[in-house]
Amino acid sequence: MGAATMPGPCCCNALSPPPPPLRPPRARIRALRPHSSSSVYLLHRRSLAPIGSSSISSKHHDEYSSGIPETEFESVEDRELAELAKHNLDDWNDKRKDWFSSLQEVSTAIFNAKPWMVPWSASTILQVMLLWVASFWFVGSWIIPFIAHIVGFRKETLTYRGQALYSLLTDVAEGLAGIAILHCCLARFRPLPSDWFRFSLRGKWHFDVCLGCLMFPLVNRLSQFNLNLVPVLPSTPVSVSSVEQSIVARDPVAMALYAIVVSVCAPIWEEIVFRGFLLPSLTKYMPVWCSILVTSLAFALAHFNMQRMLPLIFLGVVMGTVFTRSRNLLASMLLHSLWNAFVFLDLMK
Repeated sequence: MGAATMPGPCCCNALSPPPPPLRPPRARIRALRPHSSSSVYLLHRRSLAPIGSSSISSKHHDEYSSGIPETEFESVEDRELAELAKHNLDDWNDKRKDWFSSLQEVSTAIFNAKPWMVPWSASTILQVMLLWVASFWFVGSWIIPFIAHIVGFRKETLTYRGQALYSLLTDVAEGLAGIAILHCCLARFRPLPSDWFRFSLRGKWHFDVCLGCLMFPLVNRLSQFNLNLVPVLPSTPVSVSSVEQSIVARDPVAMALYAIVVSVCAPIWEEIVFRGFLLPSLTKYMPVWCSILVTSLAFALAHFNMQRMLPLIFLGVVMGTVFTRSRNLLASMLLHSLWNAFVFLDLMK
């Protein structure tokens, strides 16, 4: 306040000393504390008061201090803070109950899920999976390299973009081979039941996909745990994949091609084989939850990487659960694609 401002040392010797500065009222200091309607009202009234002499300020202070006791401010603040804390705690408890109820609903749906109507026998299941493994190896290790050799290319001498294009063509060829095997082996069982290889935008599967995305940090933790269990052997050289090399080189075209491979191509054909065919087929011989576990184990083994077994098994369980609840391949494909994109973006950091 103007009356409470102390002049400089020189002026003190020439002028009579000003009245002593007033201590700020305790009620005004309390007005800066949040969550108090009474304190905010007091601060608002004081901000409207004109800046004048110390007598005017003292008069206002006496008026408000005598009208509203200090203990009333404390009781109002404590009551409102307690109510706010209780409200926040109630909100947290409600959200936690919602999540627990959602997880309980998911687990109940899995254990009580109805099996698929499977028109083929175990011999057909084994035939499809063995042919798929053979085609996967034959296409990736022989056909594509042979075609590249005829054209005059060697994978080792390709640029980052050439290696990315090579990986894309290989993945597309492997996926088409797997789909062709399914088409030929299941042709005699057509028409298939309506819930086989279902692909639809309809349904309430979006919540399940979002819930599955919340499992991604846990998959990362399992990956680190698995790496500690199965460390890299000292005699084994640490190899850097072509994907990581392209990311280090910051080649935008190569990175875009690899993003298509991991986020589009791989989720489509892997989900068709594992969740679209294998999981429903196994429900003819075992419960649905057991089919999810067996399919997840096969999914992890198909990646040929012991250091990623645990996270891949858990990820397979999550995607199998989402597919079982929705009976929709689009749901598990989208979740698979989001996970691969999550890993790819993490590598780019």
